[in-house]
Amino acid sequence: MKQRVLAALATVALAFTSLQAHAQKDPDVGGAAMYANKTIVANAVNSPIHKTLVAAVKAAGLVDTLNSAGPFTVFAPTDDAFAKLPAGTVDNLVKPENKDTLVKILTYHVVPGKISSKQLMKMIKKGGGKAMLKTVQGEDLTASMMGDSIMLTDAKGGMATVTTTDVFQSNGVIHVIDTVLMP
Repeated sequence: MKQRVLAALATVALAFTSLQAHAQKDPDVGGAAMYANKTIVANAVNSPIHKTLVAAVKAAGLVDTLNSAGPFTVFAPTDDAFAKLPAGTVDNLVKPENKDTLVKILTYHVVPGKISSKQLMKMIKKGGGKAMLKTVQGEDLTASMMGDSIMLTDAKGGMATVTTTDVFQSNGVIHVIDTVLMP
């Protein structure tokens, strides 16, 4: 009898541990595993859909900042999001003479603190359908809901959809977006 009880407890403990491990696993991004114990930059480098963002972060000199303790909430545009910009825009922005503009655009995608999608949805609900997020760049982003999707509206009225939420990092969280936001 004692052995059955111990076996049952062991099975429950194993199932609970398995559920915890599964619950804490970050979503894959572009088919690549993301790891909660790595920094924002370390994970972004491994994402096959964020090559343009990584190149821009390097050109802007923001690697050390996004590798620091943070925490940061990063709304990370995909390569397809950058491809929506007018032809030549990205090539122009990564030139050394345009570094200040690139820094402004990239830091407009970063909010201080670690804001999960659940927290963001609560902020939106509390704000009567909108939440104002002060970016590291200094201007606001407006978060709202469209159906089940979190939407971000930039200073120019452009809208981005959060396509993947809650990619937790050692120094914050990434939410993948489908459009580059403009201050």
